[in-house]
Amino acid sequence: MHSVRPTRLRVEHLHRQLGTDVRAPRLSWRLPPGATHQLAYRIEAGTWDSGRRHSSTNTFVRYEGPAPASSTRTHWRVKVWTDLGESDWSETSWWETGLLHPSDWLARWIEPAETAPAQAGHRPARLLRHAFSLGKPVGRARLHITAHGVYEAYCNGVRVGDQELTPGFTAYRSRLQTQTYDLTGLLTTGENALGAVLSDGWFRGRHGFVRAADGFGTRTALLAQLTVEHPDGTTTTLGTGPEWRTAPGAITAADLMDGQTSDLRAHDEQWSAPAFDDHLWDKARAVDGGLYDDFARLTATPAPPVRRVEELRPVAVTEPVPGHQVVDLGQNINGWIRLGDLGPAGTRLTLVHGEALDARGDVTTDNIRAFDWATHRPLPAGQVDTVVSAGRPGEVFEPRHTTHGFRYVRVEGHPGSLTPEDVTGVVVHTDLPRTGWFTSSDERVNRLHEAAVWSLRGNVCDVPTDCPQRERAAWTGDWQVFLPTAAYLFDVAGFTAKWLRDLAADQWADGTVPNFVPDPADEPTRRRSAEGAMNGSAGWGDAAVIVPWEIWRAYGDLDLLRTQYPSMRAWVDHAAERARTRRHPDRAAARPHPAPHETYLWDTGFHFGEWLEPGVTPDLDPTRDRGDVATAYLHRSADLLAHTAALLGLPDDEARYRAVADGARTAWRAEYLTERGTTVPDTQATLVRALAFGLIPRESRSRAVDRLARLVRLAGTHLTTGFLSTGLLLPVLADHGRLGLAYELLMRDSSPSWLAMIDRGATTVWEDWDGVDAQGLPKMSYNHYSKGAVVSFLHQYAAGIRLPRTPGPEAAGYRRFTLAPRPGGGLTSASARHESLHGTIRSEWERDGDHLTLTVEVPPGTEAAISLPGSEPGTAGPGVHTFRTTLPPDGD
Repeated sequence: MHSVRPTRLRVEHLHRQLGTDVRAPRLSWRLPPGATHQLAYRIEAGTWDSGRRHSSTNTFVRYEGPAPASSTRTHWRVKVWTDLGESDWSETSWWETGLLHPSDWLARWIEPAETAPAQAGHRPARLLRHAFSLGKPVGRARLHITAHGVYEAYCNGVRVGDQELTPGFTAYRSRLQTQTYDLTGLLTTGENALGAVLSDGWFRGRHGFVRAADGFGTRTALLAQLTVEHPDGTTTTLGTGPEWRTAPGAITAADLMDGQTSDLRAHDEQWSAPAFDDHLWDKARAVDGGLYDDFARLTATPAPPVRRVEELRPVAVTEPVPGHQVVDLGQNINGWIRLGDLGPAGTRLTLVHGEALDARGDVTTDNIRAFDWATHRPLPAGQVDTVVSAGRPGEVFEPRHTTHGFRYVRVEGHPGSLTPEDVTGVVVHTDLPRTGWFTSSDERVNRLHEAAVWSLRGNVCDVPTDCPQRERAAWTGDWQVFLPTAAYLFDVAGFTAKWLRDLAADQWADGTVPNFVPDPADEPTRRRSAEGAMNGSAGWGDAAVIVPWEIWRAYGDLDLLRTQYPSMRAWVDHAAERARTRRHPDRAAARPHPAPHETYLWDTGFHFGEWLEPGVTPDLDPTRDRGDVATAYLHRSADLLAHTAALLGLPDDEARYRAVADGARTAWRAEYLTERGTTVPDTQATLVRALAFGLIPRESRSRAVDRLARLVRLAGTHLTTGFLSTGLLLPVLADHGRLGLAYELLMRDSSPSWLAMIDRGATTVWEDWDGVDAQGLPKMSYNHYSKGAVVSFLHQYAAGIRLPRTPGPEAAGYRRFTLAPRPGGGLTSASARHESLHGTIRSEWERDGDHLTLTVEVPPGTEAAISLPGSEPGTAGPGVHTFRTTLPPDGD
């Protein structure tokens, strides 16, 4: 028997799961080091023994044992047979179910007592608690909990767990996440107490670019159930109900966007301890009806939780204006600061968070102020925390009921001088495992890569947001654009699966996809609003199809495609119906009788279009004909849907959507492609999209590529692409024989360019290429990751780690991939590493003149196609391999 065993056991998208509601989870593992292929496996999970199964599959293997009951832990292990022989058993792992059935919930929803409702953004957090006695020793204890709002749980004076902003942000009307905590070590025989801090959160707090409040309800609420198993086999169950008590606490205002205000003089550290006297507190109100009765919407999450992931020490503390001390973290982040020096009792400190400094060196928030669409006036930027000191030794302020997007913090009202030791920047986001790294011989390129990484980190706070300060909405277009890059950098499989469930839940009955998901407004309300008319924009709604497909490519999760398939199909049906039944008035006036191809021409409705092309004023005119963009995306999504139908064994659907894809391509060519190989409109973005989506006929591609290169040169060798196509630009050039031009654009350091941002001090990717206006003032958000999609070029081309564009089951999820580095741009070395589900993929090269040495690492059970300039293609199996070649002369 071989001594090496399988490793990295995984349940669904996590290594272990506490509180899952998946009754038959899928199990994955990595093969032993050195194994070329798996011949068979055997799983032991609880009472189920799969026996020896002849299969090469080691990812997403379905558990087939007895369905576990609620709150049941199942231990499992696996052994494999490979070309190395029979392995040892893996280490034992586990998963544990939560409350699986609505009837398992014996607790009742409770609401804290509130007087006259405060103004949104100024509502306090509430404390809730319940003391109880346990007459027997504790064998095992589980707390199942969720809220309308954001909660922090406490047990016997100790904060429970390390998750932040729970229960997270979902389409609350359809899906509300619950968390399960192990309280075994916190409870004791005798007196005990449970407590919670409850604030508005996403449920009723201000949210989005209009800063609307009460999106899902007007009151916060808590649901918690504790189950204690005793050594004698008996069980004690208790939960929220009318016997719970509630009172205001030290948090006098809490809003995720506006900030948190705390008066620490009102804080009693013993409030959640058993001996605390709560007889003067109000009784909580047990509630039912409406959402409260819908226990079926309670669900676990497939995603990792939000946590405090990293801490940063400031690089400087200055005082540009008397009384204003400015803390510089040296890095733009999402999160908050922990302040340790609060001054004597009664000291009131105001903390203003921003991404930029004004001419005096003081914090400014003008660049992140949103606008009221009704009045066209700027809204407050928010991001202001306030704390009043109680003067206790060791007192610390850490506002965990808000988040901010910031690099700088202005502290007002401090009587002394702060030092970097007094302030800690706390980085807060979904705790995604890092899976991708890149470095090269060019330090500016490396900084660009890290800026994109930090920009992603700032925008994965339970949902994929557009920016962590001004809007914090999960815009569909942003994740559609950036997901392929994100999947190189972090394990985003569970995070994305969670978000896609919300997309499907919020999708309208006619297939329309909201522009941001979750959407606090329900469909009837949104339809009546100005924003509702903007929903269903091409390139944004197409996230319903493109995002699941990209997860398939990166992780090989066929079940996700199956789950999302109705949503994918509904979007394409919606877009195809709009194309078939509506014509743009200008086209109808010019051509009263529609041409046959117009059946698939989507030229009506609101679309953002390319959005934020350099030098182009954003246009929100809903009557503008953007058929060039919309029809292109109709083809793209229908094409991917046809591929998906084939994977799922749906031949009728495959034929149906292949016809839509072909018809949309024909319509696009008839309306937007000239015989000279130019497009209408004649822009970089249109050509990039057409080439990337396969809209240009083979015989016209060389002319189209020549025209794209010409447009780049006419712009002074600058890009002029916008939101949708910037991430596609360099790959399109590289794939069509213009690698040198792609590297020229990458290395360009005059605006608009990526390195111009870096040279100006960007530590995250800016929304606007310049970052400052004509007066030198900060402009727009400094943390919008969409332009950072360029770093996928570094992984795919500079280092050469590539997946097939339309993989089948034999290749998806890096089971088969390509290592094809394409040196250029003056780089003398580059290295990338990716932790796939199967193991480490590494591509590392150094250039010495015309000689290139490439070292690659291929994981067990996979195969890589090797493609080097100047060499014949080859393959490499598991292990570390070195290749050498003489490079051909540079040139396009």
